[in-house]
Amino acid sequence: MTTKSEVKLLGAWPSPFVLRARIALNLKSVNYEFHEEIFGSKSQLLLESNPVYKKIPVLIHGDKPICESLIIVQYVDECWSSGPSILPSHPYDRAIARFWATYFDDKLFPTMRSVVGAQGDDERKRLLQEVREGLALVEDAFNKISKGKAYFGGDQIGYLDIAFGSFMGWLRVHEASNGVKFLDQGTTPGLVNWAERFGTHDAVKDVLPETGKLMEFAKFMKAKMAAASAPK
Repeated sequence: MTTKSEVKLLGAWPSPFVLRARIALNLKSVNYEFHEEIFGSKSQLLLESNPVYKKIPVLIHGDKPICESLIIVQYVDECWSSGPSILPSHPYDRAIARFWATYFDDKLFPTMRSVVGAQGDDERKRLLQEVREGLALVEDAFNKISKGKAYFGGDQIGYLDIAFGSFMGWLRVHEASNGVKFLDQGTTPGLVNWAERFGTHDAVKDVLPETGKLMEFAKFMKAKMAAASAPK
């Protein structure tokens, strides 16, 4: 049994990338110490553990740091045999899972975040439509990859469930902030049902941030940035 002192996770509760590591560790029943980093400040342990990017999350196993959320998820899967496998067993399925995880990080969610700073109604509508089109692609991918089962990973949460599901809280924030529904039974029924199952899973439910709490955090950060950019 791994003791908490052997495994540390440096992170912050609002971060979807930190959430990925927490879910993976929970799936594998790994005991770990969670070291909360304060936004706008970097601890000495963080700077020493991730001198290249200087950002969270960082998993420290023994005295060895592992950085970047999806790399951490893969490391956890390979390092601990307890619990279900996170990555698919077949090389092709693993390649497809990595493709879609990259799509989430490089295209889908950056587009969603950019809605907040949209210049004018036309740009906002264009970006919202891009998000909807992206989610339609994910809906199709879910139906193909899951093969009719509960999760992207089949009967159990897997790599793509973690990669996509870590953004669920922030997706709800963007829905509420923009007065839109990104996931609905009319266009993405598979993802609607999947999101319900994902959010109530034992490995997820205690670490998935509440939408209301995330909205308060978003307001706080927006006010903080506005104050920092205001003329002196």
